[in-house]
Amino acid sequence: MSFDTTSINQSRQDLTGKESVWVFGYGSLIYKADFPYFERKPAKIHGWTRRFWQGSHDHRGTPDAPGRVVTLIESDEECLGMAYRVAPHTFEHLDVREKNGYLRFTTPLYFLDGTQDEGLVYIATPNNAAWLGPAPVEEIAEHILRSHGPSGSNREYLLKLDDALHALHAQDDHVSSIAQALRALENEQQ
Repeated sequence: MSFDTTSINQSRQDLTGKESVWVFGYGSLIYKADFPYFERKPAKIHGWTRRFWQGSHDHRGTPDAPGRVVTLIESDEECLGMAYRVAPHTFEHLDVREKNGYLRFTTPLYFLDGTQDEGLVYIATPNNAAWLGPAPVEEIAEHILRSHGPSGSNREYLLKLDDALHALHAQDDHVSSIAQALRALENEQQ
């Protein structure tokens, strides 16, 4: 699969006739909602866990030096994030924002207020061209520390995500261990 999944996503779900659709964010969508929404609520999805295994050639890195951003991998865990109820036309923007290897999937959403609904989530699977895969925590932290792209530093992405997860009271050992390793590297460099 190529880097740009925009046209694939536009044909994945038929949103015709819907007044609104939920979209689940587990990475930068938690803290950077650069789109209009009707409602925003913390939510969980089951069977997935966050990992810094996806390359970013268009936001937190470049084609020659991709950054690392999160995707979801199947697991027996649950992933806490933020859900937004949006107008269907919002996906014109989101499909471009998430075009670097991410595909839209339908998923049940479990809101922290006890309600549930169906929504969409963007996941970068291992068969996309930007996939970087697993690596040791220290190696991921070093990669993130040196990466920068049109949307800013990869460091900023990691630390804002870590802060946003703490604000949600989400326990994510993968993200927090990489953030700790990155801070340790910065301290060593001073």
